[in-house]
Amino acid sequence: MALNEKTAHELASHLRAGETTSREITQETLGRIEAVDGEINAFISVDCEGALAQADAIDLRRQAGEDLGPLAGIPIALKDVLCVQNGRTTCGSHILENYIAPYDATAVARLRAADLVFIGKTNMDEFAMGSSNENSHFGPVRNPRDTTRVPGGSSGGSAAAVAAHETILALGSDTGGSVRQPAGYCGVVGLKPTYGRISRYGLVAYASSLDQIGPMSKDVTDAALLLEAVSGHDPRDSTSIDTPVPNYTSALNGDLSGLKVGLASEHFPTELNTEIATAIRRAASALESAGAELVDISLPVAGHAEYCIGTYYLIAMAEASANLSRYDGVKFGHRSSESKDLLEMYLQTRSEGFGTEVKRRIMLGTYALSTGYYDAYYLKAQKVRTLIRQDFEKAFAQCDVLLSPVAPTTAFKLGEQLKDPLQMYLNDIYTASVNLAGIPGISVPFATAADGLPIGAQLLAPVLGEEVLLRAAYALEQAAS
Repeated sequence: MALNEKTAHELASHLRAGETTSREITQETLGRIEAVDGEINAFISVDCEGALAQADAIDLRRQAGEDLGPLAGIPIALKDVLCVQNGRTTCGSHILENYIAPYDATAVARLRAADLVFIGKTNMDEFAMGSSNENSHFGPVRNPRDTTRVPGGSSGGSAAAVAAHETILALGSDTGGSVRQPAGYCGVVGLKPTYGRISRYGLVAYASSLDQIGPMSKDVTDAALLLEAVSGHDPRDSTSIDTPVPNYTSALNGDLSGLKVGLASEHFPTELNTEIATAIRRAASALESAGAELVDISLPVAGHAEYCIGTYYLIAMAEASANLSRYDGVKFGHRSSESKDLLEMYLQTRSEGFGTEVKRRIMLGTYALSTGYYDAYYLKAQKVRTLIRQDFEKAFAQCDVLLSPVAPTTAFKLGEQLKDPLQMYLNDIYTASVNLAGIPGISVPFATAADGLPIGAQLLAPVLGEEVLLRAAYALEQAAS
């Protein structure tokens, strides 16, 4: 097996034993990018020179006997919505195509301190707005399992890079499922932590009350290691949770004795794809065989697309309209050269700089916040959000984790849903409620459909319940292997 096909914890063991070097791992990973990314398009930028320099420096420190962290020398790719000092941060958009970030995001700074090797920035739906990674200014990403299909979005580049062995680890961001859904489509692990568990400082905002950075990896152990590396309180993020970071890998013992797994009836409507429904039922049986108890529960608000999707998109678009108002051609980013005065420059810059989906969401969000409509739309959505949070609180009073599908279908064909925004939004029906409630969730590869496409199983846990979430995910992964 090639080095770039191994997991991070396997490579870390080889590095500690002196069986390989960070340079060798990084070279193989960069070689893989050169060989396949022309077709996959997972990367917006690749830093070969910088990555090899980082790897060499880490190898020298290891040779000198320095005690390094568990992920030291392992290559990682970063979704291009995370600021890296003196590097491009485009958010997949023309308006930030040549933007150079002046500082590291907190998550990036923690990875740097943990001595991971930054190999490049991954492609994404523009400003993280999309469920297919077809909304990027840099072209669509293709699913490595079937290049005629989407990888999911908006962290499709990160998911595809891990699945295609173009990186060992990756970070994405999850606003309504943008880590978990592409992980499910590409057959990798994607973890959305509790809101506030990982600092959002230096994460370019889409919807500030929903956004959360999350690990993407080849297995659950790697996800636990990466989560541990980037979590923790940050005084520069007012929403950051000030609580100690557990040793997440210690939870991966495979023992589910006494664990209660909830299954919500609302997650299994009659129209759910039969193969997916069967796979999730099989996942439930596998957890039961590992010692868990299955519990039937109900999510009357959170489990219904008619409430959840409308609530999510109203809040997300409203926050997007506010966050994206800063892109005016004055402070940073693209500026139109075809304008006669300041107002026209604003209009032309935003018209040229933003893609169709971003414009759609800004307009809908601005409408929802406008005089006469704020109470009817945005305020009402916030009230329903409270009901969704209460749904989960009641559910977790009866069980420890919830099991559900990640998405209603497997990865769909490129271009299949671009002309139907509502159908595209409905891909988030199993994931968006998790962001509204602020709870953690993980997608674990569990089955394969008849056409060879991956099927992921989603596990959810209460706020700061990452340890029990990872314990259940690890047991599910063992059952699937």
